[in-house]
Amino acid sequence: MTVQTSQFKNQKGFTLIELLVVIGILAILLAITLIAINPARQFGNANNTARRSHVTQILNSIGQYVAENKGQLPAEITALTAGTATSFNKANFPNLCGQLMPQFIPALPTNPSLATNDITDCAAAGWTTGYTIARDANNRITVSTDAGMTDNGAVISVTR
Repeated sequence: MTVQTSQFKNQKGFTLIELLVVIGILAILLAITLIAINPARQFGNANNTARRSHVTQILNSIGQYVAENKGQLPAEITALTAGTATSFNKANFPNLCGQLMPQFIPALPTNPSLATNDITDCAAAGWTTGYTIARDANNRITVSTDAGMTDNGAVISVTR
């Protein structure tokens, strides 16, 4: 029996406590990494970046329309009540889509919250972009996201 006991004493290995300590440390490091990376916040920031780009694209296309038409705003925007944000959709702006596409913008971008493709057919029924358009008393145009359609509490709005 002494031979077997000495064989076990010569074997190298980790004890159960050592393994549990290493696993615990790895778990803590993983938790810290996930908190630091925060995938949900990163996806939200990516969507907000897309929204900022979309708002700028829409506003740029309206600006190009105005430049092409000797300073005249599209009639539907001129008809807006000053200071009132109106959803950019088929019901509120039935003609603006056709006035902007395809000459000034290839497709109307849609808010990532809608999970739909960009609008390429102005005649399609019930389209909506998930963005709003407003005009102030000085004819400055503001394009922003519809209420509640941003991530991480962001406010996305561009005025020119």
